[in-house]
Amino acid sequence: MEIILELDKNLLVFLNNLGSPSWDGFWLVITHKLTFTPLYIFLLYLLYRKLGLKSFLILLVLVLFMVLFTDQVTNLFKAGFQRFRPCRDTAVADLLRRVTIDCNPSNYFCPGYCGKFGFFSGHASNSMATAIFVGLLLRPYYKNLIFVLVLWSLTVAYSRIYVGVHYPLDIFFGLLFGIFSGLLFKNIYNKLLKFFTSNNKPS
Repeated sequence: MEIILELDKNLLVFLNNLGSPSWDGFWLVITHKLTFTPLYIFLLYLLYRKLGLKSFLILLVLVLFMVLFTDQVTNLFKAGFQRFRPCRDTAVADLLRRVTIDCNPSNYFCPGYCGKFGFFSGHASNSMATAIFVGLLLRPYYKNLIFVLVLWSLTVAYSRIYVGVHYPLDIFFGLLFGIFSGLLFKNIYNKLLKFFTSNNKPS
């Protein structure tokens, strides 16, 4: 395990130091929690158009539960493993390009915000869960959208390495959990839709 963790640190330092000041602004925008709010609204609009009101309302409730589920499980893992983020690990922090902007670093909405524990990444799990869940729902209408969304999720996940707040293993397991969550809630959606559809059929 120690060898794996050491390799994880070395990979972080290598990837993080590939960055340059000319790209810092771009990655700070990518990593900010509110940047992709318009994307979420647009995806909800597409889902409403393609699925109809009844299916959309079921979906909306499930999306809220999915976000709550991924957030809470992520927090449980962080509290359970208590692995310090690299930006708080004195053995690693001095080797990193710590990328942030001129704002209070303790502010949760500050780009490049460095929390205490980092295993696993909430950005990675939430974005990948969204990509899988929405991508699969819209695949009958937009076949390649899921690939675009997965690429978007990977970009968001990488931004956490770029700004120096997550190790690669934090990202990897966050993405895996996001895939699991997206598939789980897509399956739940299918079952709920079937249940409500069958119960509304005339006897």
